[in-house]
This record gives sequence, C-alpha cells and structure tokens, in this order.
Amino acid sequence: MTAAPRRLPGRLLAPAPGWTTMADVVIVGSGIAGLTAALRLRGQVGKVLVVTKDVLNAGSTQWAQGGIAAALGPGDTPEEHEWDTLVAGAGACDADAVRVLVTEGPEAVRELIALGTNFDHDPDGALSLTREGGHHRDRIAHAGGDATGAEIQRALIAAVQAAPDIEVIEHALAVDLMLGSGPDGVERVVGVTLHVMGEGQRDGIGAVHARAVVLASGGLGQVFTQTTNPSVATGDGLAVALRAGATLRDLEFVQFHPTVMYLGPDSRGQQPLISEAVRGEGAFLVDGPPEEGGSRFMQGVHELADLAPRDVVAKAIMKRMLETGAAHMWLDARHLGAEFWERRFPTILATARSHGIDPVTELIPVAPACHYASGGVRTDLDGRTGVPGLYATGEVACSGVHGANRLASNSLLEGLVFSRRIAAVLPGELAPWTPLRTDRRPSGLIDAEVRRELQEAMTARVGVLRSAPGLTEAALLLDKLAGCVAATPDQESWETTNLVTVAAALADAAAGREETRGSHWREDHPERDDLRWGGHFDVTMTDGVIAAAFVPAPPTDTLPPGALPPGAVPADTIPAEPDGAA
Repeated sequence: MTAAPRRLPGRLLAPAPGWTTMADVVIVGSGIAGLTAALRLRGQVGKVLVVTKDVLNAGSTQWAQGGIAAALGPGDTPEEHEWDTLVAGAGACDADAVRVLVTEGPEAVRELIALGTNFDHDPDGALSLTREGGHHRDRIAHAGGDATGAEIQRALIAAVQAAPDIEVIEHALAVDLMLGSGPDGVERVVGVTLHVMGEGQRDGIGAVHARAVVLASGGLGQVFTQTTNPSVATGDGLAVALRAGATLRDLEFVQFHPTVMYLGPDSRGQQPLISEAVRGEGAFLVDGPPEEGGSRFMQGVHELADLAPRDVVAKAIMKRMLETGAAHMWLDARHLGAEFWERRFPTILATARSHGIDPVTELIPVAPACHYASGGVRTDLDGRTGVPGLYATGEVACSGVHGANRLASNSLLEGLVFSRRIAAVLPGELAPWTPLRTDRRPSGLIDAEVRRELQEAMTARVGVLRSAPGLTEAALLLDKLAGCVAATPDQESWETTNLVTVAAALADAAAGREETRGSHWREDHPERDDLRWGGHFDVTMTDGVIAAAFVPAPPTDTLPPGALPPGAVPADTIPAEPDGAA
C-alpha cells in the first residue's frame, strides 16, 4: 500500500484583510536587492511600495562582512571572475547568468559608489581590494574593514528615505501572493497579503493590490539550528512563491560557511561569522594550537589551501572533526597583530571579544553553519519567474549564478546586478490592473511548537553531511510535522509553516541528488557524477503536494581540450630559470 503524499498548506490560514491599498509594484524585502530595485524603478512606474518584515536594515545585507566581488583591480578581467565563479559552482551554474553578473558587475559597483557608499581605499587613493576563497585575484571591495553590508545598507536606506515617491511599510510579513486572471485567462500575481505589526490604520492582515510583485526577501537560514542568517530569514519568499505556482531550483545547494564562531553545542539561532576575508589576509585553519602540536590541515587538500572554495573548506573541517572527535576546529590569526585587527576587522574583533575570545592572542573556535541558499525561485536573466507578474532577485532567487556553491562575495553583486535588470524590463511588462480571483488553494497552518524539532532534524539529517537513511528519517519527520495543525493564526505559526514547506522542498531535492557536488555532500555517494546528475532539481507544488523533478544540463565548469583558464600563462612561455637557481 502506497502512503498518501505529504500535503502542505496551499496558502496560509489567515483572517480576511481588514485594510487594502494599491501600488504599481510591491517589493518584498529591504536588503541590497530590494532597495536597488526600488531606487531603479522609481520614476518609471506610478507607485513603488517596499514592505519589510522588520525595520529597513534588519536583513542579511546588514550582516555581510567580507565585501562585494567585481573585476575592478589592475590586471583583473570579467573573464577571470567568470571562470572562478563557474569553478566554485561545480558545473551547476548557468553560464549566461554568470557572464551577465561579471560583465555588468563593475559598472553596478561604480554606481553604488556614486550613490554614496564609502568603500575602503588604499593610501594612494585606489579602491582597496582583498581576496577570498575561490578567487585567484584581489577583487573584493570592502567598507569599514569588515562592515561592507552595513555601509551599503546605510547608503541605500539614505537614498530611499530621500525619495518621496517610494513608500515603505516596516514590520510587515508577506503572508501570501494574490492571484488573478486577465482577459487572456492567464493566471498572474495581482498583489500580496501582509500582516503588519504595530499601531495605526494598517495593523493586522491587509491586502496590497499591485500590477507586479518583486520578491527580494532573503534566505532560509532559520531552517537549521545554527546559521549566520538573522532571525527574519525563515524562507517566507520561497514559500509564498512555491504556493503561488513558481518553481524552486537548486534548493539542495545550501552553503555552510566554514568559519562560523563555535559557541557550544547548545547554541541556537544566528551565530557570529568569521569572514573569509580573515583568511584572505593570512589567517589559517589548524586542528589544535600549533605550539601544542596542532597542524594546518588544508595544505594539500586544494591548490588554494585555506582559500579554497567554501564547500571544500567546510568538508575538510567536518572530516577533520570526525577524525579527531573534536566539536570544532581553530582559526589562527594571531600573527596579524592588534593594529591590523583593529583597523581591518573591528566588528569581528569586538564580536569575538564579546564572546570571551581575543583573536589577537587566542585561536578562534570555528565550525560550519548554514550561511547561504544558492538555489531559490527560478528566474530568467531578467528576474522573471514562471508566474506572470512575479519577479525575484537576491538570495530568494535562483538566477543561476551560484550553481552548487556560491563564490565568496558574489551574493551582494547578484542582488545589485539582477535588480537593475528587473528594473530595466518590468515597467514595459506591467499588466493592466487585474481583478483578484477567488482563492481555491487549500488553507492551513502548522503549529509553531514544532520549529525546534524541525531545525534539529534538518541540521542532523539534511545539513553538511547527508545520506539516504538520514534523508529518509527527515522525510518521515516532515510527514509528521505537516500534520501538526495550529488552531490560531499568528506570526510564529505562519513562519513555522513556511519553514516546514521550504524544508520539505529542500529535503526532497537532496534525496533525489545521489552524488556529491559543491555544497551538497552525500556520504553514500561521495563522487560528483556529471553523467547522471549534471543538471538541476526543480521543485513545484500542486494542491499542497511537493514534487521534485530533475532537469538535465551539461556541466559549465569544463574547458575545451587544450584550453587554459582565463588568466593562466602557458607553460611554454614561462622563461626557464638560469642554471644554479634555487
């Protein structure tokens, strides 16, 4: 007898809207992706409304430490940046999307500077650039040493607040997308329902009627027990898009940042990130204090050693932890010195000291934690989803640039570049005002009490290390949690329903991909398999039932026979050393 399929809510159970408003374009999210879209769309459409779950600066952009990657330095080229991105993506990138990212990226960063973003500069006045994992050039622009995201967010918020034609609603959770159909009979997004917390005429559930919606709502980090993501990252944008008929792609490729400060086995929620830029400036990983016999274990693992792509470093740390039985590894940055730490990484230094560790004199305990969703709502090169009237950008989207493993500091660039592209096409694609149709999707709600059980199961079974038995256990638990019904709608239950929905989509895709590729690590299938698994898993939902389908595609990180990577020097052109040279 075949078990009944797991059935999730087709929309969230919520009271009828108590207020309504209208906007030509609603942008859900206020990080670099959302605010860039808002600023680029103003003046091109009648009314732009930005809704954000907390305050304007509460999303993931604020926490970005390392910087933003672009070919801005002497000798660097978009082609070299492209190749580094394709290699890090382990063959699963969309080559056209990557080319868009790296060729349009430098201009986009220069416009960010013109907007008022104060990046760091060298003493000679040149833009200060550093290197992170997977990059073969110094191409990471940073601000305030290690406060790049905060500075970008400051500049964008200032520009938005100076624009009277951009309206902002804070403390607003996007509950569900509203659907309608025009004279052509095609179903499209015609608005979004919100739950607004606060005082005033827009308290509680309301409806925003719109001609287009842009999702820029960030990631899914709170699916796991430990993450670098803020508490607002509960996968809301992914869940509302899936329920509205959009496709999620590459969701199994969740990047676990290798160097997150380890706070103990009982620590939960957002954890302190130790930026990859610290290793870019010379720090290195060890399995114990060198003065007590600890050794550097990244040597020989990859040509870039401690600056290998994130999936390589995270796996190496996990392997060493399993070999030694240790709960974490260590990052040694003591040799950088107090003056350098205080100038280059003041935020990380203060955070570490607040947790009782002084990186100037002590090793930093580190372990991998959930950091970034490389997959998301499938889009084309202009941010269109498969649902008319719905666009997506930033971490919530799968533009194809990240593949199986995001290259360091490409995330801010992606939000910047693809929001600009959405703003270039969306005004010409706005449909007439379309009436709302009767929503026949089955409503439901999952009890908020299951959140911790969900997070612990996802961390243990669908985290850094995955296998068929663990994924089966996770699927059975998700079946159970889907039936834990909540009686009263509230924000915690809405968020938990979104988390269970996204977790189910992620786990189903991870179970289907029987190989190890990028940030997806299957212990029972330890090798990459382009023949069987070159391509993508697309997840859809119909009547509350999730389905994952494999879409084959050729790998994008291979070179023609005899070709050299961009920037490489042919061996026969390197002058021979003179006799007697050491």
